[in-house]
Amino acid sequence: MHLNGVEFIYADYRDLKNGLTTDIYFLRTKKILENEGLDNVEVNAEFTPSSFPKGYPWAVLGGLRDVAKLLEGLPVDVDAIPEGTVFFKEDYYGVKEPVINIRGPYASFAIYETPILGFLAYGSGVATKASRIKLLAGDAIVLSFGARRTHPAVSPFNAFYAYIGGCDGVSCVLGAEKFLGIKPTGTMPHSLMIIFKALRGDHTKAWEAFDKHMPPDVPRIILVDTFYDEKTEALIAAEKLGPKIYGIRLDTPSSRRGDLSKIVREIKWELKLRGFDHIKIAVSGGIDEDSIPLLKTAGVDAFGVGSAIANARIIDIAMDITAVKKDGRWIPITKRGKFSGIKTIYRCPSCFIDIVASTDKEAPACPKCGSKMQNLMKPVIRNGKIVMDFQTPEKEREYVLQQVRRLKLDKKPWE
Repeated sequence: MHLNGVEFIYADYRDLKNGLTTDIYFLRTKKILENEGLDNVEVNAEFTPSSFPKGYPWAVLGGLRDVAKLLEGLPVDVDAIPEGTVFFKEDYYGVKEPVINIRGPYASFAIYETPILGFLAYGSGVATKASRIKLLAGDAIVLSFGARRTHPAVSPFNAFYAYIGGCDGVSCVLGAEKFLGIKPTGTMPHSLMIIFKALRGDHTKAWEAFDKHMPPDVPRIILVDTFYDEKTEALIAAEKLGPKIYGIRLDTPSSRRGDLSKIVREIKWELKLRGFDHIKIAVSGGIDEDSIPLLKTAGVDAFGVGSAIANARIIDIAMDITAVKKDGRWIPITKRGKFSGIKTIYRCPSCFIDIVASTDKEAPACPKCGSKMQNLMKPVIRNGKIVMDFQTPEKEREYVLQQVRRLKLDKKPWE
């Protein structure tokens, strides 16, 4: 039995820093440049979105923290839009938006293009999806239950950007405690009720045991769809736990679900009729953008979202050389289909309109209101040292939500 040694199949920090997760042609390119004496040639490498998932007019930048850690110590300067910034595939005039610029000897960072794109594509994809779902959920709570829907080695990364994108909490223990500095959120699994039913003859004793053994700060949210009708279990739970119960969760399998919004309405009616209208209703299992509006109208107070965020479509980002330094001067040059030169993004804070311009030009005026636009790009690394002051996860999340609340799911601000 061959199991590839004793380790799990994943890359650790040293593997990434040593360039072992790159595509092989970058190693070959580096060797050629070194052998030809071109390893000190400086370039400007620009990262722009190649494509968005269908129907997405905007995205949220994620993954920049790990990009900074990866490039730390290299002889490069890096500028980028801050993490959590909303960006568009193209600006007001149809020019692709640069989200990151790296300037320095190409041979020094060529092998990192692959992991950089991976950080950005996946981090931005998760953050963007979480933002879209939170925008639809509004004041309802959104919890990320995605740990079981992604590779466990990257589940903390997933949880981090789900929270940054707008989720109110995450279930992944490591992601919550170590990287976000918050308490993980979750209720109880069906397995708990099954064991109590088999060995104690009554699955509702699992609810009582949960209340008995969990600390007071853990909300008493009871899973009510294991054996009986959801309404029946909800009423039993309400009677058993009384004022202690904070909420109920419906994780009804698709084979038994029917119209979940009608089930929610029925449960809310029966609970309110008996004086339990304080009990919140949470739903999970297959929740996505298409199901949230109807469920929210029915009275759902919280959404547990797993696969939709954990397996979010990536934001496809590409890297291209757009300028090469020759005799101390930057020469604009790039491949066909791209715009050469070193560029930045200007944004009108009032109209949320973006314009891409060369870094040697003055800030343009907003084509709509005429006010002077603001440069979105900020220094991240200078000569190998990280100089950007990354915000706390809480502040970055609020920064994301402040932008997203001004947007629509299907249109750019200027459309």
